[in-house]
Amino acid sequence: MFYRALGRTGLQVSEVGFGAWGIGNTGWVGADDGESIRALNRAIDLGCNFIDTALEYGAGHSEKLVGEVVRGRNETVYVATKIPPKNRIWPARLGTPVSEAFPADHVIACTERSLANLGLDTIDVQQFHVWSDEWVGEGDWLEAVQKLKDQGKIRHFGISINDHEPNNALKLIETGVVDTVQVIYNMFDQSPEDQLLPACQKHNVGVIVRVALDEGGLTGRITPETTFPEGDFRASYFAGDRKKEVYERVQRIASDLGIGLEDMPEAALRYVLSHPAVSTVIPGMRTVRNVERNMAVGDGKGLPAGKIAKVKPHRWVRNFYR
Repeated sequence: MFYRALGRTGLQVSEVGFGAWGIGNTGWVGADDGESIRALNRAIDLGCNFIDTALEYGAGHSEKLVGEVVRGRNETVYVATKIPPKNRIWPARLGTPVSEAFPADHVIACTERSLANLGLDTIDVQQFHVWSDEWVGEGDWLEAVQKLKDQGKIRHFGISINDHEPNNALKLIETGVVDTVQVIYNMFDQSPEDQLLPACQKHNVGVIVRVALDEGGLTGRITPETTFPEGDFRASYFAGDRKKEVYERVQRIASDLGIGLEDMPEAALRYVLSHPAVSTVIPGMRTVRNVERNMAVGDGKGLPAGKIAKVKPHRWVRNFYR
C-alpha cells in the first residue's frame, strides 16, 4: 500500500481508503455486520489506514462498527466522519442560512454523539456532510470547529461538497480554514479537474474522492437487466433508461482502453489516483472480496498517460441523485 499526504494535515493516508456508507445498511441494502467487520479488518491488514464514515450512516451504526474495529487494532487508523445538516436537507439548497444547517450547538452535539459511537477520544477529520459557499463568513460554525480542535476532540476539519458541485467550495478553500474536501470525481464526472483540484493543490488542501465507481456504474457489472433490493437507493439512481445508458458508455470506455469490463473497477480507481491533487479514494466496500480487489490498486501506480487521454472524451457530467 502506498500513502499520500492528506493536504497540510500532516497525516499520511493510504491511497485507497474505506468508504463506510454501505456498512451502515441504509441507502445501500444488504450489509451483514459480521462481513462488514471482517472487511474492515481485512482492509487494515492490507494497509488501509483511512476510514470515512458519517453520523447519518445507519443512524450511527456505521460509526459503531468502525469504532469497534479501530479500537481493536494496534495499527494507527485515521477516522473521518461527518455532521449531518440540522435541517436534514441534502444537498444544501441555495439561499439556506447556515444557522439552519450548522449552528454551533449542533456541530458540537453531533461531534459528541460521533465520539460516543466510535468510542474514541478524537476524530481525525470531522466534516460537514453538505456545504454551500454562501456560508463563508456567516454564522458561528467556525467558532465551534475551533473549540473542538482546542479541546482535542477533532484534529482536522473538512467538508463534503454537494453532489456534482465541485466549484461550490472554492471560496472556502481560499479562506484557509478547511483542511480537506470530499468530492465526487470519476471517469464520467471529470469536472473537479477544472478548478477544484488545482485550488486544492495551491492551498494544500487534502482531497478525499467519493463515488469513484459511480455508485457501481463504472464497475461494468450494472447492466440493463440489473435489479436492486427493495429500499436500495440505486433503484432510483439507475431508474428508467439510466442502466442501459451507463452500461453502453462503460463498454465504450473499456473498448477505448483495450480492457475487459472485468477490469473497469481497477481502471476507474487508477484514473482518480492519477491526479496529483488526490489524497485518497474511498470506494464503498461491504465484503472481504471487494476489499481485496480495491486495496490491490493502492500500489502507487496510476493509469498510464496514454490511457488517461483516452478517458477524457468520455466526460459526462449529470446528476442521477435528482
